[in-house]
Amino acid sequence: MTDAVLAAPPPETRIDLAREFAETQIDEVLERLDRELVGLVPVKTRIREIAALLLVEKVRRRLGLAAEAPTLHMSFTGNPGTGKTTVALRMADILHRLGYVRRGHLVSVTRDDLVGQYIGHTAPKTKEILKRAMGGVLFIDEAYYLYRPENERDYGQEAIEILLQVMENQREDLVVIVAGYGDRMETFFTSNPGFRSRIAHHVEFPDFSEAELIAIGEAMLERQNYRFSADALAAFRDYVARRIRLPHFANGRSIRNALDRARLRQANRLVRDRNAALTVEDFITLAEADIRASRVFAAEPLGVEAKL
Repeated sequence: MTDAVLAAPPPETRIDLAREFAETQIDEVLERLDRELVGLVPVKTRIREIAALLLVEKVRRRLGLAAEAPTLHMSFTGNPGTGKTTVALRMADILHRLGYVRRGHLVSVTRDDLVGQYIGHTAPKTKEILKRAMGGVLFIDEAYYLYRPENERDYGQEAIEILLQVMENQREDLVVIVAGYGDRMETFFTSNPGFRSRIAHHVEFPDFSEAELIAIGEAMLERQNYRFSADALAAFRDYVARRIRLPHFANGRSIRNALDRARLRQANRLVRDRNAALTVEDFITLAEADIRASRVFAAEPLGVEAKL
């Protein structure tokens, strides 16, 4: 204990944390995250807090004030379409810029990528994925599907045991982020306490509000050189208010799907009217009819998003 104290620099040593922060350029990643994702203030705040902690830990290690690398494995919980994969990508970049991972890449997988269908198949599949992810971040979406206790012949437990071993023994070369619905992830952690004990940061992703979904839709169109007419925007507001209350709503993912279908309707409308004198404005503007043709406005209840 005494040796560790003596090895540390004098207390009056001045640390230019502003320069340390600027040199990592993590502010660029955080600003990009702000641009990419509407809302999600609690998530962005949490990511900034984690980045600050890791920056300080990096300085402390250099000064001899920390003996072990911090645990970096994370859990992202929330409904589909709330930006978990995008945040994982940015987190990988932050970890790389701070020197916690060698490469900063993200490998995104589900159960099918890790679990085999017969004896002897799971281990090589899981190890191959881990090999690809080393030096970066492994993102396991819907991680709770790895555990299926009702099926005695399921091989998910084998994948879990391999993951846990690597998460512990090679945590300085791999960060694992598990993701999924909050309640199902809680059940997964209860059934697999080894996973919970290895997770340092739990980040909850809230659903988007109607206003945020409208902003997301407008931003998506702008990136594709489209826009709403005034009437189409009003119709889209109505669409969102209705769609958000129907089954299988998936936040930003549902908005993207809705706009893809609106663009399909616009294209068919333009081709149908191809003999008319069309302008550039016609090609970039979604009309009210392109939105209101959705079955969301029909009277009958809907349960399949593909029809919306």
